[in-house]
Amino acid sequence: MNKRIEIPSLDKKLNSTLDQEYWNAKWQGNQIGWDIGYPSPAICAYMDQYPNKEAEILIAGCGNAHEAVYLLEHNFKHITLIDFAPEAIKRVKAKFADQATVNVLCTDFFEHQGQYDLLLEQTFFCAIEPERRAEYVQKVSSLLRPNGRMVGVLFDQLFDEPGPPFGGDLMTYQQLFTPNFILQKMEKCCNSIKPRIGKEIFINFLKR
Repeated sequence: MNKRIEIPSLDKKLNSTLDQEYWNAKWQGNQIGWDIGYPSPAICAYMDQYPNKEAEILIAGCGNAHEAVYLLEHNFKHITLIDFAPEAIKRVKAKFADQATVNVLCTDFFEHQGQYDLLLEQTFFCAIEPERRAEYVQKVSSLLRPNGRMVGVLFDQLFDEPGPPFGGDLMTYQQLFTPNFILQKMEKCCNSIKPRIGKEIFINFLKR
């Protein structure tokens, strides 16, 4: 009797590393279910009252960069977008080709160098393997200037399926971010998109 040999699918293989090839394959196949098609309402509401139009703003894991469109519409002058996936960056570069105020880079977040006043977090943290979260926190802190902020949304739920996305809860985030940040706001998000109502935490962290 012949023994059946099972060859792992590409998705299973890549899921073990979540490397650049994995994410690029997602973009090439338009498997981008995390993309809501417009900027996060919570981030928009925060930026509506953010006073410094000259702030250096970083959006890591930018994807289609809907938030950057909103920032441009509201006269923010210095926006940097980074993503790991060449296919995502190709699309974003085309979108902002005529915008000198938007800097688009295809790079690994953990290798990126720069200094920013504000980092906007939207479905990037949840795409990183949990064992790298402490490294993520350190990296965000290193990229922010004194009095810099990390603002955005994190999932407030644990997922049954293996990630990404990887979930979490309030206590986990408190323990993780407190050494590097003053947690000025970390509460249930009041203006999540409909499918995520009750499943998100809005954060506003000040660098220590």
